[in-house]
Amino acid sequence: MRLILVRHGATTWSRSGQHTGRTDLRLTAEGLEEARDAAPMLATVLERFGGALRVVSSPLQRALATAEVMLPGESVEVDDDLAELDYGRYEGLTKEQIRAERPDWDIWRDGCPGGETVDDVGRRADRFLARIIEDTSTVVAFSHGHTLRIVAARALGLVAAEGRRFLADTASISVVEAGEEEAAVRLWNLSPESSGVA
Repeated sequence: MRLILVRHGATTWSRSGQHTGRTDLRLTAEGLEEARDAAPMLATVLERFGGALRVVSSPLQRALATAEVMLPGESVEVDDDLAELDYGRYEGLTKEQIRAERPDWDIWRDGCPGGETVDDVGRRADRFLARIIEDTSTVVAFSHGHTLRIVAARALGLVAAEGRRFLADTASISVVEAGEEEAAVRLWNLSPESSGVA
């Protein structure tokens, strides 16, 4: 399995720090520019691997638009299991607003009232990984901050909450591979911002 994880470009809420789960926000002009700037990086990664390509995306428009900009003309499969964590009552709130009500809140431990826990998303990640584990294609998955971090953790055989160890900038590219040996991270969080392009 070769899995390339791409976080969508910026939205108004990703820049303001508001938790954006199922609210279907568009990319901002900045987010579209990030995706355009990251497209050559993704092309370089794909060129290195060669072979067949399978593109999968969250159903939310910010992920789909990022896929369209970064891989124009490619067929994109929509996979509901790649949608962002459902923040429930915390949708649209910042971490500071949530902690004003609940000072010790930790999303990785506590989840979201009326929404999902990290383990819920871990189960979605496991379903997604089970569908691609035997795929000989390079799979490019366009998703969201918390979800792709959890997918990475589960692909590596870690509990879902270990996704906390993987930070992911907007429009970032990461690669996880599994072959004869255990799964491993080949590349993490390559983005226009981290490479100095932006």
